Amino acid sequence: MKGLLVALGAGIGAPARYLVDRIVQNLHGSDWPLGTLAVNVVGAFVLGLTVGSTATTALLVGTGFAGTFTTWSTFAVESIALIEDRRHHVAWLSIVMTVLIGIPAAALGRFLVS
Repeated sequence: MKGLLVALGAGIGAPARYLVDRIVQNLHGSDWPLGTLAVNVVGAFVLGLTVGSTATTALLVGTGFAGTFTTWSTFAVESIALIEDRRHHVAWLSIVMTVLIGIPAAALGRFLVS
């Protein structure tokens, strides 16, 4: 049953990540990775909301949905590509923004449910 909850959440999270990333990227029309930033910040907030929740919610929403909605691997590859393209300022801005916005987003989610 636990695996099914994770799979169900993942089945929603992965396509949602793709759609949100594409929508955000198309809206601002540059190669700056705002789509990845958006999904990681929203995912951190959602994960924060699941802190202290039931095991069912944690598996479905936290592990399944948020785990596939967020994307560390894309964030890492995009950061490396920007550095290789000598766009260091964009790479570091993306890295810093992900941390400086993502962690407070998770904290806000946690605060709202406590």
